[in-house]
Formats: sequence, structure tokens, C-alpha cells
Amino acid sequence: MTDHGPTDATEKQLIQLQSTYQTLLACAGEGIYGLDKDGKTTFINEAGMKILGLRNEDVVDIPLHEFHHHSHADGSHYPRHECPIYKAIQDGEVHHVDNEVFWHTDGTAIPVEYTSTPIWQNGILNGAVVVFRDISQRKELEHQRELAFQEVKALKEQIELERDYLRDEINISSDFGEIIGKSRALVRTMAQVEAVAPTPANVLIHGESGVGKEMIARAIHRISPRKEKPMVKVNCASIPKDLFESEFFGHVRGAFTGAHKDRIGRISLANGGTLFLDEVGEIPMNLQSKLLRVLQEKEFERVGDDKTIRADVRIIAATNRDLQEETKLGRFREDLYYRLSVFPIEVPPLRERKDDITVLAAHLLAKSCREMGREMLGLSKQQLLTLDNHNWPGNIRELKNVIERAVILSKGNKLRLDLALQDVTATSEKKSSANKQPELLTESALRHLEKESMLKALTLSEGKISGPNGAAALIGIKPSTFTYRMKTLNIKINKRE
Repeated sequence: MTDHGPTDATEKQLIQLQSTYQTLLACAGEGIYGLDKDGKTTFINEAGMKILGLRNEDVVDIPLHEFHHHSHADGSHYPRHECPIYKAIQDGEVHHVDNEVFWHTDGTAIPVEYTSTPIWQNGILNGAVVVFRDISQRKELEHQRELAFQEVKALKEQIELERDYLRDEINISSDFGEIIGKSRALVRTMAQVEAVAPTPANVLIHGESGVGKEMIARAIHRISPRKEKPMVKVNCASIPKDLFESEFFGHVRGAFTGAHKDRIGRISLANGGTLFLDEVGEIPMNLQSKLLRVLQEKEFERVGDDKTIRADVRIIAATNRDLQEETKLGRFREDLYYRLSVFPIEVPPLRERKDDITVLAAHLLAKSCREMGREMLGLSKQQLLTLDNHNWPGNIRELKNVIERAVILSKGNKLRLDLALQDVTATSEKKSSANKQPELLTESALRHLEKESMLKALTLSEGKISGPNGAAALIGIKPSTFTYRMKTLNIKINKRE
């Protein structure tokens, strides 16, 4: 009987060791497979087969790259010579990757991270072991976290914009709190406001400077279905031309010099609410087409971004210019004009609201006294008559300024409206004088003026023509010229007795 003791013991140890390794591989949560020096698969554990949808007999002794790493995430070819898994066999270095995909047998891409570690035996590179894990859940969490971050970032920017906008609104405040007056012209305008407010129609408000176009816009928004959302104001006349697009639509970081961070525009800020475009006639032509797209398709892109943003805004525009005439002159798009003026409203000037001047003046006076910490002042009948007789070219804004100036100039309990209106009259007359064109005179009138001037000079010089105090010197011409003109104009000197 032959004794195989040591050999049997070694074989038994090998079998136990192999069993232990297989148990460890089976228990491992990560996918593990081995490669020989030629890149062919030597084994794959259960986790690896589960992740890839493979069986051990399907892959042993073949290049596993052809099964699970043949394409990038976008489906484009992944050449074997570029594969980090096989580079471990070529260069003997450990390669770790965390931004690629392995392919399941059902055709789905699985985000993975993996490490390919070379196997050295007796100083010879003899293969590699690849350990990989499915990171789909982690990638999804990262994606959700990124989406949440972007949402928080956008909300933060919107809150900051709303904060700045509301701060401006508080500083501006409303001129009268409410639209005050009962004149027939104002009642007609307010009837139009009540008619259009519940509808989604765009509104174009016409009116002179200072009539209160913004107050009309606020009234429309306040009684509209959008009243719970913001009304965002854009003064188109105060925005530099090169910043119009960013102000309206926003921009992404790096879109242009100075764009250090993302910014949402006024249209996004007004989403769901009302966008009030004051002085709408000042919008540059190249931006008018983009605004038209917002009105027609309710979408736009931020400056420097190719992502389309949906926007639900109602436009209320205001202008003191004749936009129809502007379209004829090619300075305003006709199609945009008709989109904006679905429902036009004309705000009457103050001179057509004479019945409202008394109540407006009283309201503004009380408001000014409160704001300036003064005792309440009153308006006399004579002062009210003076206000009624003024033409008010600056409309309600001018009335407000006059009342405030009168309060400042007043001492004691008497309102110095006379001083406030005196400043207005002087300024108005100065402007009128500066703008006044010289009167045109006929030839006959010029001759008459010249004759009158020469006769006056002769009277002052007692009929003397030449000399330092002569008539010719008084009007600045030569005696010979004076004498010639006397003949031409039939001027005769009465000789003394």
C-alpha cells in the first residue's frame, strides 16, 4: 500500500483554499473578474454576473471587454487599446476609473467605478483582477442633488432679485396709494381698467409724462387673476442698450465680460404675474423680435445659454410716444405694436381732470405733511382756484412737486403755495423764452423800425448828424450812410426858428 500522505494533505489544503476563495468571491458585494496575460477572462464572481447579466461559462476564456465595455455612455465605440482595464496588463499599473459605464446583456448602460490591478508572479506580469461596483444609485443621488442645488441657486437668485426689486418699490412707493378722482375722464379710464383686468389680454397705456400710467398698470394687476404673483417693472428708458437682453432674459456665467455669475432676468422674475414695460418705445429694434417671441410662443433663452425657458407673463406696456407713427418711421416693429396694444387705454392729462385737482391736492398735501413731520396745513379757496387755473404741463407729477415744495417753503400754519408756483412759473417762462423762435418781420416793417430808430437818434442829438454825439454815432453807422438812408426813408430835419 502506497503512502500519499503529504501529497494528499497538500491537495486537500489547495481544495480548502480554493473553496475559501470561491466563498469570499461569492460573498463579495462588488463584481470581480480575472484576466490572463492575453486579456481573456479567467473567472467572474456572482455579483459580477448579476450586475452584467452574464453566466460564468459565457465569458471564461474570452475578452470580457467585448461584452460589457465596448461602447461609451453615448453609444460611441470604445476601442480596446484605450480600455484602462487592459492597460493594467500592458503597463503593470493600477488603473481606477469612476465615470464610465458597463453594458448589461439587456442593453442598458450601468454607471460603474472600477479598479484594474495587475497580477505579478515571480516578477512576470501574468494578468489582472478587475473589481467594479454599480453606482447607478449614487449617480442618481448626485444628479438629484445637482438638480436641487440648481433649483436652490435659482430660487436664491430670484429671492435676491425680488428683494432688490421690492426695496426699489418701497423707496419709490405709490404716489397716491389709490387712484383718486371722480372726473368724467378718469371714470371712463377706470371703466376700461375694470373691463380688461380679468382677461389675459396685453394692455398698452398711452398718456403724457406724469399722468400716472404706472398707477393704471398697478390697478389692472391688482384686480386681475395674477394679483398673487408679482408685477415687475422695467423702465426701458433707463437700461443701457448693451444690457437690455441680459436685463430682460438673464444670462449664464461667462456669457460676456462681467458676467461673473448666473442671473435670471425680469421675465423669469415676473413668471405667472405681470411685466410692466414703462417707456416701451425705447426698446432697441434687435430686442423687439425676441420680446415678440415671448409674447407669441411664451419661451426664451438666457444670454449664453441654449436651454429654452418657458414663461407665462402678461405684458402691460406704457408710453408717451405715438407708437403707430413710430412703426411708420421704422423705429418700432409693427407686429410687436399690435401684440402689445390688444387693449389700448388712454390716460387723461390733469388739465382734462379739473374736477379732480382739489381732492388730489388735498391728498398730496396731507401725505407731504406726514412724511416731512409737519403739522397739517390746509388749502384756502383762493389757493384751490389758483391750482385750478394752472395748466399743469407736468400733470400729477408736477402737482405733487408743487405741493411738496410749498410745504418745505411754509412757515407756521400758512401754506406758501404762491412761492412754490412762482418757481414753477419762472422755470416755465425761462423754458418758453429759450424755445421761442424770433418773430419774422416783413420788409415794410423792417423799414418802419429803421426809420423810427433814426428819428429817435436825431431827436436825442438835436438834429446833429455827425460828431461824437451825432445821430450817426448813436446808431453805429457813418454820417454819410446815415444821410443816404435819410433820403431813402424820406426823413427830414425840422430846422429851428
